Amino acid sequence: MLFKRLYCLVVMELNTRRVHILGVTEQPTGPWVTQQARNLVIELGDRVKGFRFLVRDRDTKFTTMFDEVFTAEGIGILKTPPRAPRANAFAERWIGGLRRELLDRILIVNARHLRRVPATYETHFNEHRPHRSLGQAAPLRALPDPVRDDIKVVRRDRLGGLIHEYAQVA
Repeated sequence: MLFKRLYCLVVMELNTRRVHILGVTEQPTGPWVTQQARNLVIELGDRVKGFRFLVRDRDTKFTTMFDEVFTAEGIGILKTPPRAPRANAFAERWIGGLRRELLDRILIVNARHLRRVPATYETHFNEHRPHRSLGQAAPLRALPDPVRDDIKVVRRDRLGGLIHEYAQVA
């Protein structure tokens, strides 16, 4: 099972820019995508009530059963127009960043490896990476209060140095 084409299902919360990687598979099907949607709804718990819409493309893998998982929670389904990649620009930008920053620089060997690498990127994106739309905060981390004293900055490398994370140390 080495060096086969694999698919990764990703969902992004637009208001917070938080990313959820739902799963990796060799052959995405309607039932698999529907099960990943159910898992997401369970993972979100009570937070799912805060969502109004799901924006998705018109891929045949997104069946009516997939849509029903979200409509049962009161979430409307918005389908992007055909051949309009800018209609879902936030997700497209995240996927492009994943490709440029990681996947173009690392050889993914198998499904286990593909689960690990984007999961590390997901954690980095949600907890460390600054976002302009969030005032340079990360989706799951608020900005620290400004420090007037001399500070020391420590760098932590992830994925063998492909990702750098910086933190202040007193």
